Amino acid sequence: MVTKKHFARQYLREASLPNPFCPGCGNGEITNVFLKAVSDLGHEDLSEFAFVSGIGCGAWIPSPHFKADSLHTTHGRSIAFATGLKLSNPELKVVVISGDGDLAAIGGNHLIHAARRNMDMTVICSNNFIYGMTGGQVGPTTFTGDLTTTTPYGNPERPFDLARLVTAAGANYVARWTTAHPIQAARSIKTALERRGFSFIEMISQCPIAYGRRTHAGGPPEMIQWFKKFPVRKKGAPIDQRVPTKDGMDLGVFADRDEVPYTEAMQLTLSQIKR
Repeated sequence: MVTKKHFARQYLREASLPNPFCPGCGNGEITNVFLKAVSDLGHEDLSEFAFVSGIGCGAWIPSPHFKADSLHTTHGRSIAFATGLKLSNPELKVVVISGDGDLAAIGGNHLIHAARRNMDMTVICSNNFIYGMTGGQVGPTTFTGDLTTTTPYGNPERPFDLARLVTAAGANYVARWTTAHPIQAARSIKTALERRGFSFIEMISQCPIAYGRRTHAGGPPEMIQWFKKFPVRKKGAPIDQRVPTKDGMDLGVFADRDEVPYTEAMQLTLSQIKR
């Protein structure tokens, strides 16, 4: 019996399979959605791309699994490494894939300044609301009141709204979807990969082991059903300030503009110096 090979496998290192993710983890779905976008754009391989990731569960999505050049960097420094990579080789499509702890906690300043500069790269954040790989500690996106290993009586802090944060910082394209919205997510990733300047896709992802078990959010089916209840923003709706809650995280496109990216601004500056 001849079976058709899954389209994503042409982009993956066979020796790296199966992946290291826990059963029910959403990172496998994020991998599939990203590679679907790459395939829809007509890329037969990943030779035009360079991937950068930090430390954490989400960082394992591209490294070592993608059949491509990749940098697996120190914790929180993926965007800094990616900035240097893009400036040294502007022709590359530089993509950062990592988790909310890596990108928004220790790497938070790199995130907002890359958006402020409108640096030419696409950043995909796997947001599972917790530090999954290191023991289930509270993170910058953990909901108020959540029980974690470092907030056993409930999290007293307010979480970041990453989509609004990066939009306010100046990114050209920002969208937020979940693993329960693969078609919409793939479309946004396609747009992000084609858009010049800084693009940011926040992917809400289930973590049944570290988050679901501790916060009683349930297993993968329950978390997927939870994500499906998130409201979708209307196109052009105002970006009002709000604190994310478990029933109020809105999805959709938050920024869609075409302002001058950093590489072009830098080239203009250099051309004026040469005169």
